[in-house]
Amino acid sequence: MPPEQLSMYGYASKDEVIADAKRYWNPGKTAFWQEEGVPLVIGERAGYRLTDVDGHEVIDVHLNGGTYNLGHRNPELVDALVGAVQHVDIGNHHFPTPGRAALARALVEATPGADKAVFGSSGGEVVDVALKSARHATGRRKVVSVAKAYHGHTGLAVATGDTRFSRLFHADNPAEFTQVPFNDADAMTAALAGEDVAAVIMETVPATYGFPMPAPGYLAAVQRACRETGTLYIADEVQTGLGRTGELWGVYAEGVVPDILVTGKGLGGGLYPISAALLGPAASGWLDEDGFAHMATFGGAELGCAVAAKVLEITRREATRDTVRRRIGQFTAGLADLRAELPRALTGVRQKGLVIGLEFATTGAKPVMAELYRQGVWAIFSTLDPAVLQFKPGLLLAEDEADEILTRLRHAVRKAAGGV
Repeated sequence: MPPEQLSMYGYASKDEVIADAKRYWNPGKTAFWQEEGVPLVIGERAGYRLTDVDGHEVIDVHLNGGTYNLGHRNPELVDALVGAVQHVDIGNHHFPTPGRAALARALVEATPGADKAVFGSSGGEVVDVALKSARHATGRRKVVSVAKAYHGHTGLAVATGDTRFSRLFHADNPAEFTQVPFNDADAMTAALAGEDVAAVIMETVPATYGFPMPAPGYLAAVQRACRETGTLYIADEVQTGLGRTGELWGVYAEGVVPDILVTGKGLGGGLYPISAALLGPAASGWLDEDGFAHMATFGGAELGCAVAAKVLEITRREATRDTVRRRIGQFTAGLADLRAELPRALTGVRQKGLVIGLEFATTGAKPVMAELYRQGVWAIFSTLDPAVLQFKPGLLLAEDEADEILTRLRHAVRKAAGGV
């Protein structure tokens, strides 16, 4: 970031920004990143490149959880936003609009089993919508999620997640929110046996847990158990959806047609926050009963709808799908080579498409993350499994950039591993 861009906010240096962030914003998080060797204060950004205000450039493979699947400030998305703002603003959430109606139709038609779209501005918000919809539809209150889950930090969503987050705010409620181990179909079946559970909610691949892969047939078995007990299945595709697995939504490749699917993050292209709960017929009845039962001032904002419509169109292009297929093959081969070269350092690769978790059982992921940052790549460790590095290459990444990432990763793993 040029000095004049710092000065426009009243700062003379990066240190002053960090000091104010600690004092007025979030002291714990700000200090954490300084201590972990990732002192990032993002200035300029374009494509898959971020430049710190001190000039250090990194290739982004964190992507803010998939928010930047299509890159930072994607020109087509910028044009969609700028074009829209010539005519509309966020609009009024009470009334139909052409943009909102068109996006709802496009999302429903792209999502087998969906019937209605309810919009929000964050993933946690539409998880709350999904849970409320399931409770209304079933008349039940209980919700089952998986251990080490993460579905956001809003009121109901945080109760489905790991106790690290729910307990802090006294949101843990074992009588209504229970968890079972991931990939344990027997435990899930037992949890549903009382036929008193409104919904099971699961990420298709749990992101904050380090992307453990669903065992073959596991998600389909969970859905069968849901069907047998009158429980609704909620697929959380906030991080794994929108083309990242090689398909628009990853859950369908697992043989599951969910009752509800939630999406967010990348839906707004990193330019305007928008999210959606896509409700199937079993879950959408409340919209006919009382359309005012859930309201969100910024849900389905007209500017967000314009961006999201273009995100959906770009993501579904054959050219985009072909690029994703090529990058999947490139990273699959490159990571296999790296693991063969350094098997005691890189102990495992968890991969479904461009959803990738890299296991570093000996050193953990944090030293690799810090060294990778120094090498010019930004990827984040998994909060609920710090042995794993979340590794999420962009959908439009060019072949040479992918090679550059793999080269820098090799250097970082070698250096972080030391004598391992």
